[in-house]
Amino acid sequence: MNIFKATTSFEGWLRTRIPVVEADLKLKHELMAEDEFRFFRGTFYRWTQLWTKRCRDLASAPSVLAVGDLHVNSFGTWRDKIGRLVWGIDDFDEAYPLPYTNDLVRLATSARLAYSLGHLKIKTKDACDSILEGYIGSLKAGGRPLVLEDKNAWFTSIALSRLDDPPSFWRTLESNAPLRHAEPATPKKMWKELFPGHNLPYRVIKRTAGTGSLGHPRMVAIADWQGGKIALEAKLLAPSACIWADGGNTGAVHYQRILRDAVRCRDPYVRARDNWRISRLAPDSSPVDIETLPKKRDEDRMLDAMGWEAANVHLGSKRAVRFIQNDLRKRRGNWLRAAAKDMAQVVSKDWKEWRARKT
Repeated sequence: MNIFKATTSFEGWLRTRIPVVEADLKLKHELMAEDEFRFFRGTFYRWTQLWTKRCRDLASAPSVLAVGDLHVNSFGTWRDKIGRLVWGIDDFDEAYPLPYTNDLVRLATSARLAYSLGHLKIKTKDACDSILEGYIGSLKAGGRPLVLEDKNAWFTSIALSRLDDPPSFWRTLESNAPLRHAEPATPKKMWKELFPGHNLPYRVIKRTAGTGSLGHPRMVAIADWQGGKIALEAKLLAPSACIWADGGNTGAVHYQRILRDAVRCRDPYVRARDNWRISRLAPDSSPVDIETLPKKRDEDRMLDAMGWEAANVHLGSKRAVRFIQNDLRKRRGNWLRAAAKDMAQVVSKDWKEWRARKT
């Protein structure tokens, strides 16, 4: 099955799970043609087909409830319940029981692709070493959330430098078209639960965002409250693409479970219920794209932190931790670097075929 047949098959399967926004799916196809990194972000379904075949020895590693679609742009900032700025993984749409190696190889592959496009300066060997060092360190320590104070203050200035300008953020958000139909029951109920005040009036708009999840319905409730605007987004989730790759028809969405079990300083406004994910939208609560970060940054330390945070999530699978540590001790040499190099070549080959037909 080539990339085109895989895409047609997966999207057909997705349409049986959610009401796909076809215009957003068309936009996704266009973005996938831009470069290998965009393509990589938009094709986790293809990864689920190929990585177990290309990395057979890694696919038999101990299983955890994994992020699945992990990459260097899977991280963002949010405020915890007492207002501290936290940084960590903010996308669990594809959470699924997988070998722990899946997340590490996918993260390392994304770093290699980002380096090839100039988004990162750190070379693959150093990126892989940093990811593994952070991952192993977090497992040994029992994990720790990455609150951007005290021990993680080194990253605070980097994170703060890319926070969206508030007036621009709200102008961009409110430029979206209003929702023309009644909001679904679950988002409506959750918005009322999470908005402050009693029966706070709000307006609902449509939203197009992301890469891998383009095509999923999104809508945002915006309210005016005590001198400013507040917004909550609802996104419809589908079961992981791993189910499609395994030939399955049904499966659970693991978003709320992975949030519950991970070592995490949670965002109080992120909830998953009835296959809807609700999250707060604000200038200080948003994804951190590698391309937007300042050029002067400690990338070794940043990749180390990404590996640490991946382990924070895997530590939610408590019974697997000892087996993961034993498995890691048996793996010698450059196993992560070799896998990242191989998978980056596979992604690049598929992307060149996609670009040739789509441009």
